[in-house]
Amino acid sequence: MTVKNVKELCETSKAALSDAIAQLELFLNTHALAQLSSEGDAAMDEFYRAYLSDMRFLLVHCEVAYEKLGVALRRPTFNAEYAEKALYETYHNCVNSFFYPKNECYSEDGRYAYTGQDAIRFRKKPTRDARDLTITLSKIFEELREELAYYETDYITQRRMQGEKV
Repeated sequence: MTVKNVKELCETSKAALSDAIAQLELFLNTHALAQLSSEGDAAMDEFYRAYLSDMRFLLVHCEVAYEKLGVALRRPTFNAEYAEKALYETYHNCVNSFFYPKNECYSEDGRYAYTGQDAIRFRKKPTRDARDLTITLSKIFEELREELAYYETDYITQRRMQGEKV
């Protein structure tokens, strides 16, 4: 991939992560477990504990990736190798953390991807705010996944062919 393309991809990925971070911070700063869960419903308490944990985990990964992309873009001479590694980590950590959350409060159902419906399916029915956040984030991370899919396989293959450990 040309240096120009890598730099443009870093810029668009950084902008997408900025949007995701803003959405996550707004939600996490305004919603607490007590607000989300129902009184006396242990299953929903556990669901929201797990959901909030996944969202905090995702936020941290997004902030780290955002900073790495920022470093790559701020350097006086653009280091394509560092930028490609940052893009790979963005895909591996952020995109995968969203679509494969540790606690599996939601999942992507590929059967709905081509129907125009939301492909995200929840294990329990969440509040409107939690659902809206997840659907909004899914659109951001779908775009990132499409743009960075190259880095999931080709980046690793390229590094292994050069004799590097990944």
